Amino acid sequence: MKKNFLSLSLLVALMLTATTAQAQSWSDLFNKDNISKVVNAITGNAQSIDMTGTWNYQGSAVEFESDNLLMKAGGAAAATMAENKLDEQLSKIGIKEGQMSFTFNADSTFTSTVGKKKLSGTYSYNASTKQVDLKYLKLLNLHAKVNCTSNSLELLFKSDKLLKLMAFIGSKSNSTALKTVSSLADNYDGMMLGFQLEK
Repeated sequence: MKKNFLSLSLLVALMLTATTAQAQSWSDLFNKDNISKVVNAITGNAQSIDMTGTWNYQGSAVEFESDNLLMKAGGAAAATMAENKLDEQLSKIGIKEGQMSFTFNADSTFTSTVGKKKLSGTYSYNASTKQVDLKYLKLLNLHAKVNCTSNSLELLFKSDKLLKLMAFIGSKSNSTALKTVSSLADNYDGMMLGFQLEK
């Protein structure tokens, strides 16, 4: 029985890895992230993630809520165009590569920094929904979908929530940039917008 379970586990690991990414070596195949996915797939447990640390902005992130919506919007080309447009508009309000970061602490507090502007708050992660709840000094509450690996983190928001966050943490107000992002989101119903961050 134990031998069958191990064989099944190895088969599931190979299948999961083949569908999500091509492994470059055996060490890639059996890295912490892939092993965690296999264990969670077999046990049915929600995957816990470690968000602690400082994550630096690398660019925008765009995700459609379903593959069907992505296809309706025009596929990968639409996602790339939306990402480029979002990068451009975030830059106009002072959110550029290396100029924004999020620091998540083990005590459920966090700090977001844009340029010299720092804002603090508390956060909580829900493993079953893969969402983080961000509370800025009781002034602004946001929910973001989280895609996280050991060195990369995406925070994805519904478009109206991202607009609130951009207005709240942007180093300078730029209503034109906010309107452009709003119209971008209106064109692609079901699109989530946010930030690609790395440690």
